[in-house]
Amino acid sequence: MTNFRVACFAISLAFLPMSASAQGMQVAFGGLKQDPSLPVEMTADKLSIDQGDGSALFTGNVLIGQGEMRLTAPWVRVEYAAGDGASTGQISRLHATGGVTLVNGAEAAEAKEAVYTIDTGSIIMTGDVLLTQGLNAISSQKMVVDLNVGTAVMEGRVKTILQTGGGKN
Repeated sequence: MTNFRVACFAISLAFLPMSASAQGMQVAFGGLKQDPSLPVEMTADKLSIDQGDGSALFTGNVLIGQGEMRLTAPWVRVEYAAGDGASTGQISRLHATGGVTLVNGAEAAEAKEAVYTIDTGSIIMTGDVLLTQGLNAISSQKMVVDLNVGTAVMEGRVKTILQTGGGKN
């Protein structure tokens, strides 16, 4: 019974910092630290280009790779940077929808959609966000990832499951 009380106390201590800021939580996101200047490789079943607005729509089993990071989704709209009224060929933003998975190493995040702004190294994932780091899981409605420093901020009713590492005695 004593071990049970100690485990319950340890779990309640682990949740204290989160209860103080249940609407927002910063997470170490070291596995998703990434160099946004690396080339972006994209594969999909279909590509449609809109010359009018300078965008491209990749559909069907879309896989995006940049360094060690991988993003998958059914649809990804690519917006290109404009210079002097014309597209420069440089990717400005990626907007993935239809269920998005972002993976790098042992960390993975899922959401309904994600917007990756290349210049700032920022990924904003929204809609039923679930982040797993090893055996730990955190869910929220929004996650803002800063790939330059490897951190993320979870917002909107944050819930977490932390493994205590304790075994049976």
